[in-house]
Amino acid sequence: MGDHDEVLDEYRSSIDNIDAALVHLLAERFKITRQVGDYKAEVGLPVADPEREALQVARMRALAEEAGVDPVFSEKFLRFVIDEVIRHHTRAGSDPNDG
Repeated sequence: MGDHDEVLDEYRSSIDNIDAALVHLLAERFKITRQVGDYKAEVGLPVADPEREALQVARMRALAEEAGVDPVFSEKFLRFVIDEVIRHHTRAGSDPNDG
């Protein structure tokens, strides 16, 4: 374990960079979905949109298959993100100071 492995370090550095990019992309996505939640609350739309969610899941599964990623994993990931967005929308709808 004490040996220094430069190849492994390079791989890990790449992984760290990708993880950072994912976090920044998620932050941007949540910034926009927060705006969606504010708008929905303002105009009285429901926080969840099952039809849109189903379209997004199908789209994500297709993208995953094209990219060689397990579509089941991609769906689980998207559903996790959607659940978090709905939680934020629900909070925003019940608390006008949230945002």
